[in-house]
Amino acid sequence: MEQLKQLFAAWAGVPCAEMFALGANGSSRRYYRMVGGGRTAIGAVADDLRENEAFFAYSRHFFDRGVPVPELYAIADDRRHYLQQDLGDQTLYGLLREKKQQGGGFDAEMLALYKQALSDLHNIQVAGRDMDFSYGYPRAAFDRRSILWDLNYFKYYYLKLQHIPFDEDRLQDDFERFADLLLSADCNYFLYRDFQGRNIMLNCLNVLMPECLSADASATQAFKQSSIQTILYYIDYQGGRRGAAQYDVASLLYSAKSDLPEAIRQELLSHYVALHRDPDFMQHFWHYVVVRILQTLGAYGYRGLYERKPYFIESIPLAVGNLRRIIEEHPLPPDLHELNTVLTRLCYQPPATDHQLPTTDQLTVTVQSFSYKQGLPTDNTGNGGGHIFDCRALPNPGRYPEYKNYTGKDRPVIDFLCKESAVDQFILHAMAIVSQSVDKYLERHFSHLSVAFGCTGGQHRSVYCAEQLAAQLRKKYPEVNVLVTHREQDKQ
Repeated sequence: MEQLKQLFAAWAGVPCAEMFALGANGSSRRYYRMVGGGRTAIGAVADDLRENEAFFAYSRHFFDRGVPVPELYAIADDRRHYLQQDLGDQTLYGLLREKKQQGGGFDAEMLALYKQALSDLHNIQVAGRDMDFSYGYPRAAFDRRSILWDLNYFKYYYLKLQHIPFDEDRLQDDFERFADLLLSADCNYFLYRDFQGRNIMLNCLNVLMPECLSADASATQAFKQSSIQTILYYIDYQGGRRGAAQYDVASLLYSAKSDLPEAIRQELLSHYVALHRDPDFMQHFWHYVVVRILQTLGAYGYRGLYERKPYFIESIPLAVGNLRRIIEEHPLPPDLHELNTVLTRLCYQPPATDHQLPTTDQLTVTVQSFSYKQGLPTDNTGNGGGHIFDCRALPNPGRYPEYKNYTGKDRPVIDFLCKESAVDQFILHAMAIVSQSVDKYLERHFSHLSVAFGCTGGQHRSVYCAEQLAAQLRKKYPEVNVLVTHREQDKQ
């Protein structure tokens, strides 16, 4: 890391006093927070020169046009080491996850931030129309070859690993026709490629109060309430290329881990469409939602089923749930027969094999909800045992028509169950029992613990209890990997 330290000293005028490694998720790039002399920067080490040049060119293009992207401070002669603006650690997805863990969710603040992100996305897409796409990596455009790469990635790393049968020749023909359909949209925008909450940074700025307001108490109070301004910044766009605007909107709204409520998705989609003003936008939108989900399933298959990373395994049911809803409400053209057949098998048939979670030194607690009508859950870790809690003695929102179309993750059901002291006591007792096991499992270096909540339909009480227990476990045991699944919500 000596080269990064030299770069920092040349830029800051003082030596780097502290250097901390940062996580890079699925990226091969290595990031470090560097501090010295009251200045801070993010140092990066990346070995793919073509990808680096795309990032440098795109960053300068957007920065010059006032798009909120990190400022490039310095680039080493080898083009592998560089410094950029430190935007902190809070992401849009991280804030949403924190709110969910605290029993909240997608509130008015999140809605405003997502609308701002979509407004900024529209500006990015338009500002990138005159981009020099010769820097685009691995392709200058999201063209036929790019689309077929994604579809075959899905075929080999998801369909094959899940043992979902298909006729390869017919499926490839459908991939070709599907690519034609996608490319019939207006493909002359900047396609960000991975526009999702983890790549949107929240940067809060304190605004000084003008002296002229100090004499007016009401004005002073109003200004103080708005004196902290949240600015969204955008990162990880080096895979961008020329393409259709629909792709990035689909990426944000149908991100599996964000798991946005459907009504919120529709409101956000309407917000973007009003900005975009393309009468043909919706004609192609759902097709891009499908191709984006298939691409992410390929990534989850590679990172989860092949590389055995728990985070990506946990994401699979959420992505499949999104796909199932889309093909039900917005089916693909019937002439894509083999592709439609494959998606039906994927969404409505259980995989032929159970993929056990990888064995690691970290304890993983799997928390799931289920319906007793569909039988007891199975433990695919190979350990057996664990805890099953029966929620059927709790007040049941499912008895009331107004809650029929909601689940235990939706605000109306959450509000209903929060008012019931019996539910709080039930979760408190369950947490005490599970905590006893977690403490012992950590002491003995066990790798997995299974916890399940069952109710009549697997929709309201069990889902709520599973989410609440998972949130409490994450707060009490930050060193434990907590995975949550909802069995009846993740299958037909």
